[in-house]
Amino acid sequence: MIKGINMKRIIIVDKDDKPIGLKDIATIDQNDIYRVTALWITNSNDEILLAKRHANKTHDPGKWGPAVAGTVEEGEGYDDNIYKEADEELGINGVEFTKGPKIEIKIKYHYFCQWYLLNTNKNIKEFTIQKDEVVRIKWFTKKEFLDEQEKHPEKFIASMKSYLRELVI
Repeated sequence: MIKGINMKRIIIVDKDDKPIGLKDIATIDQNDIYRVTALWITNSNDEILLAKRHANKTHDPGKWGPAVAGTVEEGEGYDDNIYKEADEELGINGVEFTKGPKIEIKIKYHYFCQWYLLNTNKNIKEFTIQKDEVVRIKWFTKKEFLDEQEKHPEKFIASMKSYLRELVI
């Protein structure tokens, strides 16, 4: 989400992840439960691709997070959203993702995050970054990622610790 831009309507769900309505993304609050997708990208060197979020993002600006992430919008399912976001944010298309775990997150906001997994050996320069969403991408070794997350958790999105349990450790 970017400050000052006309926002779209997102799907609001109940505690069982069943759709119950729509809401303008700019008006969600802590009582709303919504849907998010994220793509966990690794390579054959056992590295993890992370993206540094743009400073204009409403949630976790300037912090490291999954390579691709998005909020499921009106008319979309989880699958539709992740393929759209991967193409928009990093220029990834024409490949199939593996469906990973779905995690319920309750930190500042409450949402279900459906993870997708991709293993690719693309060089950083082969990705096409959407500059208004992503400032930078970087391959992290597992050790580097875990060490950074432990020493400097403030550099990562708030929900990263929850993701670590499911995807890395």
